[in-house]
Amino acid sequence: MTGARNVDESPSQIPIFEESSEEVIETYGGPQTSPLMRSTIPEEPAWRPSPVNDESGEENAEGQLTIDVYQTDEAIVIKSTIAGVKPEDLDVAINNDMVTIKGERKNEEAVTEGSYYYQECYWGPFSRSILLPVDIIADKSEASLKNGILTIRLPKADTTRIKKIQVRGF
Repeated sequence: MTGARNVDESPSQIPIFEESSEEVIETYGGPQTSPLMRSTIPEEPAWRPSPVNDESGEENAEGQLTIDVYQTDEAIVIKSTIAGVKPEDLDVAINNDMVTIKGERKNEEAVTEGSYYYQECYWGPFSRSILLPVDIIADKSEASLKNGILTIRLPKADTTRIKKIQVRGF
């Protein structure tokens, strides 16, 4: 729902800017001529709608959260910017090796389509599922929302420790 960057970008994937010829731009004072810097890679929206089927089988557009996932010595940490959403309107579910974040950003003001000059914010339902790279202890996981940033801490399971079980005979 905000911009994202791939930390594994190769130099060939980095946008290259080239100076274009003069272009006419419509402004409030009338047409203006100005040289523009233009990317050779098409610009994408900050959020990406993904088709989701509801119970009736209809397809709905749903925003996909942008996230940061990193590890510390003790935990896997997931961070996402979720401005304008109350904590009670978020659903964080942990299922085996996956975390799913769901919610909805509600626009409290009704604005007609023709009234917008720009419409870049995403309003509506969103979700994101993240495959976890290591085993975690789901019962000790914590999620907090502060200043529009959701932080989920998932303590790592100690997989190096050997657990012995006793075999019972019948």
